[in-house]
Amino acid sequence: MEPIVVVAAVVKRDGKVLACRRAPHKSLGGYWEFPGGKVDPGETDDIALAREMLEELNVQISVNEFIEKSIAPAGDLTIELRGYWATMAENDISSSTDHDEFRWVSSAEIEGLNWAPADLPIVTEVKRVLSA
Repeated sequence: MEPIVVVAAVVKRDGKVLACRRAPHKSLGGYWEFPGGKVDPGETDDIALAREMLEELNVQISVNEFIEKSIAPAGDLTIELRGYWATMAENDISSSTDHDEFRWVSSAEIEGLNWAPADLPIVTEVKRVLSA
């Protein structure tokens, strides 16, 4: 079975990145992730990521460079997660359909969060960039 393609936005501001905690009623509730979602048929990664950020967080983004890809099991499915640097037009997030907490985290703080397994390779690369 083909993996489900999911895209994630790594939004950087003032040397920190946006981390979002999955709400308890969602799959992987309590885990932290970079926000994003599934790529629908016919969508490019950047269009899907902009759509998902608008739907979930009500923010507009510009999708920038590709960061890293990971493949991870999710129950009976396999997820292919593609991370991208992104720029957020608005200053902050006021609500989310999928998350119960947001944080801007530094490279030192990023390791203290309980990240979703698919996000871990992206976290490693983001930490390297933030520490440089």
